[in-house]
Amino acid sequence: MAEIVLSTLNAKYIHAAFGLRYLLANLGPLQARAAIAEFDINQRPVDIAEQLLALKPRIVGLGIYIWNAAPAAEVVATLKRVRPDLVVILGGPEVSYEVEDQAIVKLADYVITGEADLKFAEVCGRLLAGERPPGKVMAAEPPDFSRLALPYDYYDAQDVAHRVIYVEASRGCPFTCEFCLSSLDIPVRQAPLPALLGHLARLLERGVRQFKFVDRTFNLNVAAGRQILQFLLDRHEPGRFFHFEMVPDRLPEALREVIARFPPGALQLEVGIQTFNEAVGARIQRRQNYQRLDENFQFLRRHTGVHLHADLIAGLPGETLESFAAGFDRLAALGAQ
Repeated sequence: MAEIVLSTLNAKYIHAAFGLRYLLANLGPLQARAAIAEFDINQRPVDIAEQLLALKPRIVGLGIYIWNAAPAAEVVATLKRVRPDLVVILGGPEVSYEVEDQAIVKLADYVITGEADLKFAEVCGRLLAGERPPGKVMAAEPPDFSRLALPYDYYDAQDVAHRVIYVEASRGCPFTCEFCLSSLDIPVRQAPLPALLGHLARLLERGVRQFKFVDRTFNLNVAAGRQILQFLLDRHEPGRFFHFEMVPDRLPEALREVIARFPPGALQLEVGIQTFNEAVGARIQRRQNYQRLDENFQFLRRHTGVHLHADLIAGLPGETLESFAAGFDRLAALGAQ
């Protein structure tokens, strides 16, 4: 039994909930009174609610994402119908913006918008002390990494053996793309590198084979990016695989040199190009050097064993079907998927 239950509905079982582990790591003295209960969207909402209620919590914190908003609303409705006294707190990107008209927000007791790593602990402390927050929607200020406990010790043996292990070296995005919520995640903040590398070393020792970095712009800080890549290269073994999301036109020699030394298939780079149409890029406020982007792709294709995955978006303002198709063909010619 736990007084605080941290929960969400993952898209698949293999996707361990990174956010829940951050919340648990930063609960401080309340941590001993909390537990994580993860589910996935293939489970029936009524069954999820039943399992949550069986834990007899006083507070349920529920992470809401685009893939789980509808079934999560059913879970919350069932929880409140069976136990009206149960306090349900929502968080996550799907309830951090435009909360006023969302059905799930109306069902829940409280919503924490933004990065709730520290705010959730504060709210739970007040609630367990018998104090009710005055408002339903509470905004969390972006926390400095120096104040955060890192969550990597909360991946258990089952996670290590069977699930994708998510990590981050930074938060935030330097771009201001009109269509993307990540453009609101400013400023970019770097995780304390010595502490992060120490956690990565322990995870590798525990048998982790795959890291997926969730940074929006892993290579924005070239010095930190190179140090992390070199750290992983020094410890690489057959079967290990690392995924990064990178700025496509920022690949200086300091990064090229270390990337080229990874064996084929060990690295996957995801790059968000969005469009090759410069007029569309200007309209959506996407800053990008297309010549440098082309040069970087040519280098990755010819001189590395990187698996390259690139994102184009159809339907951007001003983007025609013809220009999107041309961009798609250009990606294929550059060796990206």
